[in-house]
Amino acid sequence: MNVDDEAKKVIWSLQNNKRTEAERNVFAPTGKKPMNKTVVYILSAIGITFLMSFALSQFSKETTQFCFLIDSYCFNSTENPIAYTFYIFMNLWILILGIGIAYLIGKKLGNKFKI
Repeated sequence: MNVDDEAKKVIWSLQNNKRTEAERNVFAPTGKKPMNKTVVYILSAIGITFLMSFALSQFSKETTQFCFLIDSYCFNSTENPIAYTFYIFMNLWILILGIGIAYLIGKKLGNKFKI
């Protein structure tokens, strides 16, 4: 047994070097910037929330009287299901934004008053 044979490392390859050079370079960087998907995520979150509010409005069997901002601008949930869906949608986003703002304020206060 040769000393040189023992010193060689065994190289493991799943393809046994069967790939061509073009197949190896498939995943090389193209230089293009990846697409910013923030707008897609925001629009999908708004769409999902609107669908959830529509489903929530369909589960309610009672007639509900609701008003937008002022008391003279009121609607009935059975007569105007789209307006009621939009009303639930607005309330859900008020809750989501309130939780998000409370989290940000708490995070800033927590960083300022470290114990």
